[in-house]
Amino acid sequence: MLYETTLRALVGKPQSKVKELTDGKGLGVRISKLGKLSFQFRYKISGKSKRMDLGGYPELSLRQARDLTEECRSWLAEGHDPKVKRSMGREKSLAPVTVEQALDYWIENYARENRKHVERIIVQFKRHIYPYIGHFPLEQTETRHWIECFDRIRRGVKGKRKPAPVAAGQILQNAKQALRFCRVRRFAVSRELDDLIASDVGQKQRQKDRVLSDIEMYDLMRSIQNGKGAFYMRYLCQLLLVFGARTQELRLSTFDEWDLERELWTVPKAHSKTNKIIIRPIPAKVKPIIEFLYKRHGDSGYLLGELKSCETVSCSGGLIYKRLKHKESWSLHDLRRTFTTKLNDLGVAPYVVEQLLGHSLGGVMAIYNRSQYLPEKLAALNMWCEWLELLVNPADNVVLINTAKTG
Repeated sequence: MLYETTLRALVGKPQSKVKELTDGKGLGVRISKLGKLSFQFRYKISGKSKRMDLGGYPELSLRQARDLTEECRSWLAEGHDPKVKRSMGREKSLAPVTVEQALDYWIENYARENRKHVERIIVQFKRHIYPYIGHFPLEQTETRHWIECFDRIRRGVKGKRKPAPVAAGQILQNAKQALRFCRVRRFAVSRELDDLIASDVGQKQRQKDRVLSDIEMYDLMRSIQNGKGAFYMRYLCQLLLVFGARTQELRLSTFDEWDLERELWTVPKAHSKTNKIIIRPIPAKVKPIIEFLYKRHGDSGYLLGELKSCETVSCSGGLIYKRLKHKESWSLHDLRRTFTTKLNDLGVAPYVVEQLLGHSLGGVMAIYNRSQYLPEKLAALNMWCEWLELLVNPADNVVLINTAKTG
């Protein structure tokens, strides 16, 4: 067995020949003629003797050398060559995967194809995570490092950012999914977020049930008719309310989706949340709007003239209620909920409403029924357009949808 006193006495002392001393369990120390001491681990694989250098003494202490020996013996018992295993570990420690690299890996290999608000997620990571722990090696990052980021989001930064407890919960969920994705792919391993849930760092987004009242819809449609507000948002809101579409379906919509001869709007898979094609009839009262938009900016390729980010559109849409002086806030997505509620109140069959929304039919219908119900959809949309006209112009029934100001 080796002792520290013995090793210290040998350091730097010239020897007549190379010597080797053993400590047991495969650990030994090699002493050169110049008095340089090096720890070595000896082992056998398939009957062949091998050895590997662990490090020099006194830079590596005897206790550390024994700990490394135990690690090597464990690798050997698991069927690994300790020399290869340690070499792989060294390479990993020299270039560890950082938090930013791990989250970016998930974004590029999963989120871009499967998450509809990926740009928003990227902005959140860049604002709330990367500046603080983005450069940390992921596998060395502790739960407390993440919680500090989430607390900063939840509480806000005085004079800079408002408290955002819901955003903190959302960012946690995205980060958890990212780390799991990296772990499954063996890109990097961390379980520091596994035990956290949204309520630990903020709060879950509440289930929304906001439906615009008839008076609120009247205000919105009148505002559109009178040319109030930005051109882009006027036509976006008008078409959202008429079709019950998701905001992204219209935000990303290009003119090649609109077949005015067949009077069909086909939302491609790439623009659909469910990754399925959605086909909606174009009511006669809406057709002139599409024709006008094409004349105005058909060269752009986009129905609404340009491609705005989801954050910009969402932010602008969230302020409309203030301009209309509505007491309770509403979002663009609430127009879709309003569309659904009103069509059901008008007696439209639920399966037709679901088809207009672009939802998948449930049960056996989802497997065997491939009908698009185009006649039923068209009848429902025509009735809905008539209802909106009567809402805004109950006396003289002036056509609202075709007379929106274009300025």
